[in-house]
Amino acid sequence: MTPFGAAVRRLRAERGITQRRMAHDLGVSAAYLSALEHGQRSAPNWQLVQRIIGYFNIIWDEAEELERLAMLSQPRIVISARELTPRAALLANRLAESFPALSNAALDELEKWLDACERSEPESDA
Repeated sequence: MTPFGAAVRRLRAERGITQRRMAHDLGVSAAYLSALEHGQRSAPNWQLVQRIIGYFNIIWDEAEELERLAMLSQPRIVISARELTPRAALLANRLAESFPALSNAALDELEKWLDACERSEPESDA
């Protein structure tokens, strides 16, 4: 399940809306909505995200968060090794191999580390 799919499912459950009802109201098939929620479809386009935001009548921070989650919810993540150093490619492959087995604590640590990297200046290779 993608972060966007989980968020849509949570919003739907909080409001007591069935998948079939929401799909009908949005003009998409129930199968498509199910696949979107379960991460079996690519991230939705901007127009559908906006319709979902309007459907749930969410605003401001919650709407921005749903938009952000949609952008980050690719069911298949690909890292091209073409522009990576051999060491970076090795690490990317190791991470891809071990990622499914990572604990929530390990994921928390990785997320903290990534957040810290985004806030800091890039390091030089010198």
